[in-house]
Formats: sequence, structure tokens, C-alpha cells
Amino acid sequence: MDRRARRQLSLPLPCDNREARASLSHALETQAVTEGLDHGDAGLAPLGEETGVKRLAPQLSTHLGLLYGTDCFNLFSALKEESIHCVFADPPFNLGKDYGRGAMKDALEKRDYLKWSFAWLDECVRLLTPGGALFVYILPQWGYHLASHIEERGMLFRHWIALSMKGTFPRGRKLYPAHYTLLYFTKGEPRVFNHVRLPVPVCRHCGKDVKDYGGHRKYLNPLGLNLTDFWDDTSPARHQKFKARWHINELKPMIPSRCIQVATNEGDIVLDPFGGGGSTYEAAEGLKRHWLGTEIATSAAIRDRFRRHVPDLKPASPVTLQRVFKRPDPKFTLVVP
Repeated sequence: MDRRARRQLSLPLPCDNREARASLSHALETQAVTEGLDHGDAGLAPLGEETGVKRLAPQLSTHLGLLYGTDCFNLFSALKEESIHCVFADPPFNLGKDYGRGAMKDALEKRDYLKWSFAWLDECVRLLTPGGALFVYILPQWGYHLASHIEERGMLFRHWIALSMKGTFPRGRKLYPAHYTLLYFTKGEPRVFNHVRLPVPVCRHCGKDVKDYGGHRKYLNPLGLNLTDFWDDTSPARHQKFKARWHINELKPMIPSRCIQVATNEGDIVLDPFGGGGSTYEAAEGLKRHWLGTEIATSAAIRDRFRRHVPDLKPASPVTLQRVFKRPDPKFTLVVP
């Protein structure tokens, strides 16, 4: 393991996450920062006379949300406890992928990967309001480790949602992997739980219902079927031609959108600490939720996504988000080491 990776992984035990935040926060990606903004102050600027302290401005802002270009621990440390209503996280899976310059190495020892995962999960739990929701999209091989840790932190288990994987493939002396995991926990009893309904499925050839529902079809809710904890109507990864970053698996907006609809109301605040292609931010914007996030590599794909999908988007200041920051600042700059 190279020197930089060792520095990134010099974490204490998960219970000591303040030190974990400090040791990880050095991973600020200067390329993403210096790409600048389409408006206002761009990139990093010295903050007063404090040695080694800088200001990080948002790389994208709308009237509902803010996107930064830094390590998630830098953002975590700037936010107040119990200020976020919902966290949706799609972290790296530790599969050896190249997430771009500035990103943490994605081929860690199991112990190191779990130590890092537990550290950011502890921060998410700290930030959630009572009754707030945490969704973690992850592989099953990591899911049971993360679920156990989240429960140890006092969170209430709600569901292990399985997302059907369309393309199964042989794995030697193992069963075919056919699903991804979406963990759903709340900080105590949920403050919001909305029923999301799906259209009654019909045959694509004849147009009739694919099931007879045991003779109870007439009793079904006219708005559709209740969402279950098995999602077989969406592929976990978007088709390559629709991706914002072609070389990285990117979630369809439908996945974070469902989570946001289940666990929040309009005006609530959603956090995604691993921006990726920006699916969560697009979903939150469309559902009129306030959103907050960061991408440690480059945020260019996310900004381009908003330009394409929200053509009338103009830079704005999401005033509501002022209340989630420890340090009030009308420009929403982060103070980072």
C-alpha cells in the first residue's frame, strides 16, 4: 500500500470518529475544487491569517441544494448534530475501481475498508434528526457488517431491501449473485413514512394483468401496489449510454427517489456524502427536497447533469440550509485544513 493510502487509513477505532474525521480530511481533492464554480467565488481561498486553513466554496448551488468537491469528512465536520432528515449513501464497494484523481483507494484490506465505513456511518448517525432515515446501497458481502454496526449505534432496523440484478453470472462454487443490498434504518421510530405505490404490472404483449391476485383484483388500491422490500422493476446500474460518468456504475435516479419519497416530505433535508453521478441530487431536486452532498473526485459530471436535466436552473442560495452548518456563512464556504 502506498504512503498516501496509509495516511488515509490511519484511523482509530470507529467509536473514536472525531479523530477519524481529522485523519481522513486531508484527502481534499484540489483538482475538483479548482475547477471552480459557474458563479461567485471559486475554489479555495485563504481564510484570514490562519495558517493552513482554507475556504471551500460550493461547486454547484440551487435554491434547494449545495454540492461540494471534497472528502465527505470535511463536510461532516461542518454540519450540526441532528440536522439532516435523510441520508442516502452509495459508497465505493472496494472492488478496485478507479474513481478518479483524489478518490480514496478502492482496493483495501477488509479491516481497513470496514474501519473507514464505520467511521463515515458514525458521522451519518450523528447528523440524523430523531426519526431520520439512513439508506445504504451496498453489496451483500459488506451489508451484513454495516447493518450490525449501524444497529450497535442505536439505530432501528427497518428493512433489508433487495434490488434484483438482471445479469447473473457464474461464481465458481457459489450461488449466482442476483441482488444488491439497500439497508434502511431510522434513528428511533420514523418521523416520516410515506406509502409509495407502483403501477399494477401488465403483460407487455397482451396488456392484461400478469397476476390474478387470487380473485381480489377489484380490491386493489386504484393508486397501485404497495412498494415491497424486493425491487425487481429497476436495474441497480444505469445503462452506459445514460451515465454521467461512463466508467463507473451509476444508480438510476428511481432508486434514491423511492427512498426519499418513503422517508421525507417536501422541504426536508437529504444528504448524500458520495456524489458519484449525482442521481440523489437530481432526485431530491425534482421532489422539492433540500439536498447537500460532496464528490471527492470531479463534480463536472454532476454539474453537467444539472445543466442538461434542469435547463432553466440558475445559481441560487438555499437559505434553508444555513441552519445545518455550525459556522454561519452566506456563501456556504467550508473551512478545511
